[in-house]
Amino acid sequence: MSTPHLPEATAPRIRLIATDLDGTLLTSDAQVSTRTRAALDAARAAGIHVVPVTARQPIGLRAVAAGAGFDAWALCSNGSFGIHLTTNEMLFADELDSETLRTVAEALSASIPGLLFASVRDGGEGFVAQYGYAAIADLNDHKRDPQTMGGVPLDQVLDAPTLKLVVRHPELAPPLIYDALQALGLTGFAATLSGAPFVEVMAEGVSKATGLAQLCAHLGIAQHEVLAFGDALNDVEMLRWAGHGVAVANADEAAKDAADEVTASNDDDGVAQVIERMLRLT
Repeated sequence: MSTPHLPEATAPRIRLIATDLDGTLLTSDAQVSTRTRAALDAARAAGIHVVPVTARQPIGLRAVAAGAGFDAWALCSNGSFGIHLTTNEMLFADELDSETLRTVAEALSASIPGLLFASVRDGGEGFVAQYGYAAIADLNDHKRDPQTMGGVPLDQVLDAPTLKLVVRHPELAPPLIYDALQALGLTGFAATLSGAPFVEVMAEGVSKATGLAQLCAHLGIAQHEVLAFGDALNDVEMLRWAGHGVAVANADEAAKDAADEVTASNDDDGVAQVIERMLRLT
């Protein structure tokens, strides 16, 4: 961490706040607290863009959008695509090609038998799950009722480009799958963990940082004008890229190491505390 906090007297002008949701902005029961909502509203009133940057898809964002006041740009699938939540305009979509997708899935399956896969497509609205995936999924995993997921042969999961490939196992923890994937020595893709019960695979080079950079270029916002919040491995690149990166107290060590500052936990309104200080509301 390069600086303990964002200095009030000499702080750069912040024009965009980028925030992760689960484990960062949202409380442990997936709610936006009254204090956090007030801080977000104050930032918007000051002319600052407030952008959710999440592993979720639009369907998962809708569950919290009203409570957080999100109605403009959002970055989904760990930065794979940018979408306007009101107009549904797609700013960009970076997909992993089907050939690389198949190579990764086949090699990883040979290393770890029993893996199950699902593919996010069609601007985040499509979810193509392998037979058996729904049986081990929970509503909170993808903000989708598992009974609506259906199931198809693995070939159909892999037969089209994807915004995000989801990889999980009925028994093995995601970090073990992630380590096995890294050990294969394959290239042409990006992989990460978000705290969800699966590994997430995107196109090569894709991260929350790359998605954020594309949105900032569109909005005419400089890197040093960005304040970012996160808690997990999939937030590391964004925390490093932003002019000022903030990890919450409950964050993974990798996120804390990447951040310029560590604030209070998600359950103690850590994001709100930093925004309030920046806006001199306290």
